[in-house]
Amino acid sequence: MEEPMKVLITSAARKVWLIQAFKNALGECKESGVIAGDVNPYSAALYFADEYVILRRDDDPSYEEWLFDYCRKNSIDLIIPTRDEELPLFARFAGRFLNNGIRIMVNDEEAINICQDKKRFIDYCANHGFHTPHTYEKSDQIGAEEFPLFLRERFGKGSKGTCLVANQSELNIALNRMKDPIVQTAVDATEYSIDMLSDFDGNVLSAIPRERRVVVSGESYVSITRRDWTIIDDAARLSKDLGLIGHNTIQCFSKNGRNEFIEINPRFGGAANLGFAAGCNSPRLIVDMINGRKIKPFLGEFKENYVMLRYVQDFFIPQDTMECSLNDKSSHF
Repeated sequence: MEEPMKVLITSAARKVWLIQAFKNALGECKESGVIAGDVNPYSAALYFADEYVILRRDDDPSYEEWLFDYCRKNSIDLIIPTRDEELPLFARFAGRFLNNGIRIMVNDEEAINICQDKKRFIDYCANHGFHTPHTYEKSDQIGAEEFPLFLRERFGKGSKGTCLVANQSELNIALNRMKDPIVQTAVDATEYSIDMLSDFDGNVLSAIPRERRVVVSGESYVSITRRDWTIIDDAARLSKDLGLIGHNTIQCFSKNGRNEFIEINPRFGGAANLGFAAGCNSPRLIVDMINGRKIKPFLGEFKENYVMLRYVQDFFIPQDTMECSLNDKSSHF
C-alpha cells in the first residue's frame, strides 16, 4: 500500500485540470490530498481541491519562512509551482525544503534563467547544436525582402507584447514601444508544444509533440498529438542537455524535418492535459517517483492524432463561503 501524500499546487488560478489530475493521481487514500494555493480568493481552482490556502505574495520577505512552516505543519510532501515568476524563487530554496522531506518540482536556477531569458536561450541553442529562427542583432541592416518579422520581448511570456511587422515603418514603431525586443524571422512552419517528462536525474521519460491549431493569448485551445520522431528526438536531447526534471513544455516550429526552437516553459503548460490524456500521466508518474518507483523511458508510446478541444466552464459559490478564507488563511472543502 502506498504512503499517504499531500501535494501543494501554488498559483493555482484557473488550473482546475491540474488540480483534478493530481487528485486522480493520489487515488482514494483519505490521508492524501491536493491543496490549492493562490493569493487571490477568487481563483476558481481553489474550490476544486481537497483543501485550499490563501498564499502570501512571493515578494513578501517572510514568504519562504511562512511557506516552510505551513508545509511542515500540514505535512506537505510535494510542491508544484505553476507561475513563471515564482520558479527562480522556489529553485533557490528547494534544497532546504528537500532536506526536510518536502520535494519542490522545480528545475535548478541556471536552467530556469536560460529558459526565461529568450536571448540566453537562443545563445544556448546556437552553442549546443539546436536550431532557432534567425535572430537579428541591433546593428543588422534589414532589407525589404526579409520581412515579415516577428518580435517578442526578451523576458515576455505567452503572446503578451508579441507582434508581426510587415515593413521597416512598422518595425520602427514596434521597436520604440518595446522594452527589450527579440527580432526574428517570421517562420512559415507548423508550431508545436512538446510535453516533456523527466525523472529527478534529468533522464527523459516521455515527449509528446502536440500541434497547436488554435491559440488564444498564448495558450492552445485546439491541439493534436503527432508522433514526429525528429521533434521527439531533438526535444529530448535539448531537455537532457539542460538537465530539466519533472514536467516541462518545449515549443518549436517544424518543417521538413527541421525543428526551430523558440522557448521552454519550465513548468506545466496550459494544455498539458492533452499529454496526460494521450499517454503520459505526468501527475501519476511524479507521485510514483516521489514514492521511490523507478520509471523506464517510454518515448513514442502515446495516442497519435488525439485532439484536445478546450472550452470555458462557469461554476458558482456563495461569496461569504470564500471570504471566510481571508480570515482563516486556509479552509477545507
